[in-house]
Amino acid sequence: MTMEPSSESLGAAGSGPHLFTLPPSYNCISLVDSFEELLETPFTGDVNALCWPRKLPGDFHEIVKMLDSGSGINSISDATLAALPLSAAGRVARVIIAADRQRLRQHHLEPNLDCIHGYNHSDEGAIIPTHVQSWHVDSATDEADTWLCTYSGAPSEGLQNSEAMRRVDDPATRAQLLQMYGGQDDDGFLDFLNEHFFDLHYQPLPGARPWSFGIGHLWKIACLYDGSPVLPCVHRAPPTIPGQPPRLLLIS
Repeated sequence: MTMEPSSESLGAAGSGPHLFTLPPSYNCISLVDSFEELLETPFTGDVNALCWPRKLPGDFHEIVKMLDSGSGINSISDATLAALPLSAAGRVARVIIAADRQRLRQHHLEPNLDCIHGYNHSDEGAIIPTHVQSWHVDSATDEADTWLCTYSGAPSEGLQNSEAMRRVDDPATRAQLLQMYGGQDDDGFLDFLNEHFFDLHYQPLPGARPWSFGIGHLWKIACLYDGSPVLPCVHRAPPTIPGQPPRLLLIS
């Protein structure tokens, strides 16, 4: 199923102190005014995605053009970023990226800066594809959140939990997985689903309205772990479109 993000998505400009406004029905998202508020605000109720909206100065696309070689996902080190011969606008963008990395590292996070030309899928034709361009939730063995910001290129997309269902809960898909497993629908089968990450992937319900994470905004989204106070955030990397420039993504 191919869907365009909602016309009322977070990527759209709006009025007010947050640079844009949220559609009133998107109860899973809450906006904050600073990094400190983003860090300290807990997930509660229906909210499993927190956003610090930002209109960033600088030329991030120039950085992408400097890195635009190769294929797949290229992780960019501090040294590589620092060595790029950039214009004044490019240097402004570099300072912002470095500051975001430092903020996250100061709080014991490990942010990666990735230049993403595309994704190599080894599971095409699988009953449930388990790559990042499939709707999914992140999981962790202990309390954890996912942090991310798209500086340039196509942004990530999200779904409200009420507009998505686990693919393993679709009867036809579950029957195929049971046949693949070769046993009964019991605890062993649940372990099988977990081991292969099948239970982390979702499909949109009819009429679902994906929302865009937008460009330049810093997000904290909820993961699946034992004892989490909220549902995990359903999201995906954007579909690859031939000819589209690479993404520049910070993720932790």
